[in-house]
Amino acid sequence: MLNINKIEENIYEVPMGYRPGMRVPGRIFVSEKLRNMVEPGTVDQVANVATLPGIVKYSMAMPDAHLGYGFPIGGVAAFREEDGIISPGGVGFDINCGVRLLRSNLDSKSVQPLMNTLIDALFEAVPSGLGATGRLHVSDQQLTETFLAGSKWAVEEGYGVEADLAHCEENGRMKGADPSQVSVKARKRGRPQLGTLGSGNHFLEIQRVEEIFDDAIARKFGLFKGQITVMIHCGSRGAGHQICTDHLVVLSQAVRKYRIDIPDKQLACAPLGSPEAVHYFGAMVSAANYAWANRHIIAHWTREVFERYFPGSQLDLIYDVAHNVAKIEEHNVDGQRMKLYVHRKGATRAFGPSRSEVPEAYRDVGQPVLIPGSMGTPSYVLCGNDRALELTFGSACHGAGRVMSRSQAIKKFTGKDVKAALNKDGIVVKATSPGMLAEEAPQVYKPSGEVVDVVHNLGIATKVAKLVPLGVSKG
Repeated sequence: MLNINKIEENIYEVPMGYRPGMRVPGRIFVSEKLRNMVEPGTVDQVANVATLPGIVKYSMAMPDAHLGYGFPIGGVAAFREEDGIISPGGVGFDINCGVRLLRSNLDSKSVQPLMNTLIDALFEAVPSGLGATGRLHVSDQQLTETFLAGSKWAVEEGYGVEADLAHCEENGRMKGADPSQVSVKARKRGRPQLGTLGSGNHFLEIQRVEEIFDDAIARKFGLFKGQITVMIHCGSRGAGHQICTDHLVVLSQAVRKYRIDIPDKQLACAPLGSPEAVHYFGAMVSAANYAWANRHIIAHWTREVFERYFPGSQLDLIYDVAHNVAKIEEHNVDGQRMKLYVHRKGATRAFGPSRSEVPEAYRDVGQPVLIPGSMGTPSYVLCGNDRALELTFGSACHGAGRVMSRSQAIKKFTGKDVKAALNKDGIVVKATSPGMLAEEAPQVYKPSGEVVDVVHNLGIATKVAKLVPLGVSKG
């Protein structure tokens, strides 16, 4: 990582001179240990994003950052409404890939003996894998309603309860959806996949609360040591991927039309307010709402499985966060209140108690921030702080971050060995293929604890609880 400067502990600067055309410096939030895991290409992408019109303060990369499409994964950037842009590369292909955490009223001692049975039942109840189709058969009109209403549609259809909505980011529904900007192909891909987990790093995981770091906030979140929790990690499936693909074609043309100079064609974008930007935003919001409905349905089926084996059990939603999305938010920039389009690509919102967007139940402490580990390693619950608004537009990392590509992982590991190692550690795992386990081996990710410590030590979010996996269902 040449040509970057240490500003203070856990903060490095990519200076304006790193690349011609940079409008703002870059900021990479990493520890000394993680610094050596950041690829030079990721630093280049941070610098590239800093050249985009209307960007304010910094082009940022969270401690889990690694090479992505256009923006780094773990990238955050905010653009002024009046002269900024919107870019699909700053959102990602899996629009509103996100994490949902359910807390139970069960102790791990009563659940662990049935772990194999539970994982088998969840694997059957929630279809998963590349191209998997769901148990639902929605009409085109129902799909449109999903794009418009998100989790609210799911609740109205009998999946989940009304109380869940208050504990979803944006109440499980972003405003501004425009299903007319979703192509026939995206609809065709999305219709059969509602209520499915997907592949890659997506998972449905049964966990145990291993450690409590902050007793008061843990009580506020309803967490206690030894408790069973369930984490769901998935997004908008083929619908979101196709929406991104379709609009990248249009925005690639918009770059030429509006004479925007970009250093990488993957940063295709359009000026905010232009027809191309408005159309992409409407389609992106549609995909984001689809993703919230998808996680809502999966959570409902998860509750049904637990009720079957543990009658009277409760799985209450702590929170649901998005980590691939562009949102219109107001922030203070150099003492001035501005309306910004904040792109979080592999980054999670981490708002503190001063923000009205935080659910009422958590308003006095801040929103829950959910940072999953890799398969077989701990996940963490944190609490957003107002300090994050100063540093990162209220953003934190979204996971551990890869240090090895999927193709490299398949060459180095076998699914059989990964499964055996996890079983030896007392973790039950079920996946659609051995290759998927090899791709997602714990060793291909950065240490989740180290990543989370950067966020905690900077005051972006406070550590609340550590969750360890007991059983994992993978796509």
